[in-house]
Amino acid sequence: MTDGHPRYGALAISLHWLVFALVVAAWALGLYMVDLPLSPQKLKYFSWHKWIGATIFLVAGFRAAWRLAHPAPPPPVTMPHWQHGVAGASHLLLYVLILVIPVTGWLYSSATGVPTVYLGWVQLPDLVGKDKVLAEFLKELHVSFNWMLFILVCMHATQALKHHFFDRDDVLMRMAPFLAKRSGRR
Repeated sequence: MTDGHPRYGALAISLHWLVFALVVAAWALGLYMVDLPLSPQKLKYFSWHKWIGATIFLVAGFRAAWRLAHPAPPPPVTMPHWQHGVAGASHLLLYVLILVIPVTGWLYSSATGVPTVYLGWVQLPDLVGKDKVLAEFLKELHVSFNWMLFILVCMHATQALKHHFFDRDDVLMRMAPFLAKRSGRR
């Protein structure tokens, strides 16, 4: 609690921002590497991308389990009921996409016949056999889910900023305690 306003705990906040940083890194690397010509450097970037994806899956899985055991603080009472519903649904979709996207990447890698070796040490089992047609489908699914996540994250951030600057409530400060409480807040 800060100034009597409920907020997320330190672990929940840390996991939120860690997942965000990992997702941004995976997106940036994915967008950069995809159009590079085949080379040892591109293969290295693909490995890093897979490592980040596997790490996202592990951290997000832990985060989802933590969230189930530690419910979110109640939202401000000034929010209309319908916004509570939309926020809950969008958060659920964020969790689903953050967990499903690494799996689609792993499935895609398996279908291409290229093993995933986490951090260069642990070879993950192939989830499906090598199949060129399936690989193309999984690639498109992986890319589509990533664009869905991008749009959802942009909406999520936009709504958090709307709450902070226009509604002037403490929704954003619950997950970003580094923001100073401004005078004149309701």
